[in-house]
Amino acid sequence: MTSESPTDHEGASVASGRGDEGDRAALAEEAAAVESAVEQLIEESSSPDTQPAAMIGYRRLRGRVALVTGASRGLGRAIALDLAAAGVHIAFNFLDEGSKSRLEAHETARELRQLEVRVFCQECDLRDARAAEGFVAETQAQLGGLHILVNNAGIGADRAHWRMTDDEWTAVLRTNTDGTFHMMRAVAPGFRAQEFGKIVNIASVHADRATFGVMNYAASKAAIIAITRTAALELGGHNINVNAVSPGYIRTTRLTERVSAEVLDRAREHSALGRLGDPQDIANVVLFLCSEAARHITGAVIPVDGGYQL
Repeated sequence: MTSESPTDHEGASVASGRGDEGDRAALAEEAAAVESAVEQLIEESSSPDTQPAAMIGYRRLRGRVALVTGASRGLGRAIALDLAAAGVHIAFNFLDEGSKSRLEAHETARELRQLEVRVFCQECDLRDARAAEGFVAETQAQLGGLHILVNNAGIGADRAHWRMTDDEWTAVLRTNTDGTFHMMRAVAPGFRAQEFGKIVNIASVHADRATFGVMNYAASKAAIIAITRTAALELGGHNINVNAVSPGYIRTTRLTERVSAEVLDRAREHSALGRLGDPQDIANVVLFLCSEAARHITGAVIPVDGGYQL
C-alpha cells in the first residue's frame, strides 16, 4: 500500500484554495464590468445626443424668433401658439379693420405671453413694401433677431370672374401675393447674412384644383407656390429652407362666414377622410417645417387637405 505524505495533502489543499479564490475574483471582476456597462447605457440613454433626431430638431426651436403674418386669428393664431409652445418668440401683424381686429390681436398676444415667450405685435399693411421692411426691422430690434417667417396673411373675395370687379381682383392679388413677396424680400438679407432661415408660405388646394368663383384667390395661391419653389432654389445655398403648406377646407370662423353649408358639405364628401380640417392640422405641419427635423426639405408643397385632391 502506498501512503501519501502529509506534505502532498497540504499541497493539494493549498492549490485547491487558490483556485477557488481565483474563480471568485474573476466573477467579481466580471460583475463589476457588467455593472459599469449598465451604468454607461443608462447615462447614454438619458443624454440629449441619443434622443431621436426629430426630438432634438424640435428642441432646437427654443429661443428662436418667428414672424407670423396675420396671426391674430384663424390659421395664423394656431401657428403662432404652436411655435410659442415650442419656446419660439413671436412677432405678428394685423390689419387694422376696426376695434374687433385690435381686440383679436391683443387677445392673441396675451395668450402667447402666457407661454412665457416674448411677443411683438404691430398693425402693418403688407401690401406696402416699406411697411413690410419696417415691420421686419422692428421685429429684429424688439426680439433680438429673426429666424423664421410664416407668410399666412391672406384674404378672399369670391365671385364668378365675369362679375369680379377690378378692386376685388387687385385686393386679393396684392394682399396674398404681393404681401408674401414683400415679406420674403425683407427677410432675405438677414437670413442670408446669418446663413440660416426657415420660410413657410401658406398656399391652398385651390391653386391646383379648379373651384367656381375663386379665380383671384386661386391665382394668388398658385403664384405663392411658384414663389416658394423659386426662392428655395435662390436661397438654398445659404442654408435657408423655403416650403409651402397647401390647406384644404379648414374650419375657421372666416371659412364658415364666407362659405355656404352646401359647399362645406361637398368638401367633406370629396375628402378621403370625410371631414374638414382644423387650424391645428396646419399648425402641426408648419411647426415641423420650421424645425431641424425638416432640415433637408425645401421647395416642397405639402397638402393638408384630408385627401381632398385625390
